[in-house]
Amino acid sequence: MTKTPIQSRSEAACKTVLKNLERRGFEAYYCEDKAAALAKALELIPAEDVVSWGGSVSIQEIGLLEVMRSGRYKIIDRETAETPEQRTDLLRQALLCDTFLMSSNAISEDGQLVNIDGTGNRVAAMVYGPKSVIVVAGVNKLVKTQADALARARMIAAPINTHRFPQLKTPCIETGLCADCNSPDCICNYILTTRRCKPAGKIKVILVGENLGRDRKSVV
Repeated sequence: MTKTPIQSRSEAACKTVLKNLERRGFEAYYCEDKAAALAKALELIPAEDVVSWGGSVSIQEIGLLEVMRSGRYKIIDRETAETPEQRTDLLRQALLCDTFLMSSNAISEDGQLVNIDGTGNRVAAMVYGPKSVIVVAGVNKLVKTQADALARARMIAAPINTHRFPQLKTPCIETGLCADCNSPDCICNYILTTRRCKPAGKIKVILVGENLGRDRKSVV
């Protein structure tokens, strides 16, 4: 089947970034669509692993969470908590799982991952704890530079994420734009740039030739 110009550009962009991710010690894969991304992710998860995940629409959209919750895998799922204390305990347990699933707020052309977190569990797991981290990211997460990646995370991803919680009192709830606030309700508490993967191969990045996530508009 002949690719559309958008599909052709998406593949070329993902494969360019893939090479730069590999130079930085990441395992990196290109998948043309959501179905291929799901198959690749499952291929990377050993059957005996204990699996958990951070908040991510992307891993939901490819169907990965549905499979994880199907009973075929041993999982740590914070949504099963009945109290805030149980939820906190499950978040802590997740940091010692075998495979941790997540997306990335942005990825620069030269292969750096930028993420913003309110609680810190997602970025903590990327840095240390799980034996393996699988990142699923749509082509819309790709930007030119690390500065562009930070701008995307702060100006697009974070305000959209904040609007999931309309009870929060932050400037971006009112304006839709980042105000670099110091609000007690701020969700931009931890900002992580992962510029290399150490040990090499611990973080596996699956780049998907489709837009994924809460924000589907590409910055570049």
